[in-house]
Amino acid sequence: QVQLVESGGGLVQAGGSLRLSCAASGIFFSSYAMGWYRQAPGKQRELVATITRGETTNYADSVKGRFTISRDNAKNTVYLQMNSLKPEDTAVYYCNTYRDGYPYWGQGTQVTVSS
Repeated sequence: QVQLVESGGGLVQAGGSLRLSCAASGIFFSSYAMGWYRQAPGKQRELVATITRGETTNYADSVKGRFTISRDNAKNTVYLQMNSLKPEDTAVYYCNTYRDGYPYWGQGTQVTVSS
């Protein structure tokens, strides 16, 4: 059973930083690409960043240069370092992976950026 558990969200002022973590179980972690998505109130869920098993990364244009995705295969954990946060980054952030073509999601962690 695949489980993804996010942590690290919270309330931060604009310009601040947060680091999100996602602990994975039920998969051979190092073999899987991982991703972070976010969903703001009234908006669709959108891709934030992805990292392949070979550690190739991809970012949404809105977060390039501010966010960094990374992974620690020894800890079965993927991270999202978020710097220079803006109020428009406020959203619930979700960890994601796919196994056998089926998407798995964590429960989400709230990030709120005050102006």
